[in-house]
Amino acid sequence: MQIRILLADDHQMFRDALCHLLQSHPDLQVVGQTGDGAQVVNLAQTTAPHLVCMDINMPGLNGIEATRQLLAALPLVKVVALSTYLEQRYVLDTLKAGASGYVAKAEASDELLRAIRAVLHGRTYLCPDAAALMAGGLLDKGAKIRPATVLGKREQQVLKWVADGFTSNQIAEKMQIAAATVEVHRRNIMRKLDRHSVAELTRYVVNCEQAQSE
Repeated sequence: MQIRILLADDHQMFRDALCHLLQSHPDLQVVGQTGDGAQVVNLAQTTAPHLVCMDINMPGLNGIEATRQLLAALPLVKVVALSTYLEQRYVLDTLKAGASGYVAKAEASDELLRAIRAVLHGRTYLCPDAAALMAGGLLDKGAKIRPATVLGKREQQVLKWVADGFTSNQIAEKMQIAAATVEVHRRNIMRKLDRHSVAELTRYVVNCEQAQSE
């Protein structure tokens, strides 16, 4: 079965490049394109996509609100957001609107393909830069997100370095401990927070943000 994809981005050259990338894969089919967020819902209703690649920054109706309206009308459609913005508030707002993936435009090649396949299997997917950004936010949240209450001091240090995108070997060098010890700390962090991937840590942040706003 081919995966039907709708492209929503106001940059024609970028849309053309994405279309070429996606159509080069036999199981992917671009069924529609638009550069206007206000047209997304109507176009999705007529083209019946499985997934929409949604630019966050479109004129008129932005991609976050377009995502919210799209999923209210067609809740089974998946959305992967594309953005030049790598700021925590944009990632959070996009996920709160219902998007299942977030990919930086600078990485919109292999990362987009990974995101498409991941979200269609029911997973949340963030490109590495967005994932590290969101994981780092765990250390800066309010009373409802307090890793310090469950993590030891050294585990908090490891979590901070992981969130900043450092490998276990790099963290080991910075902390002057064995890389195997860093791996033990990483496993303990995941166990204590009951999260098994960076994407799950991100979803944890989003859920706590939603609880704080209620």
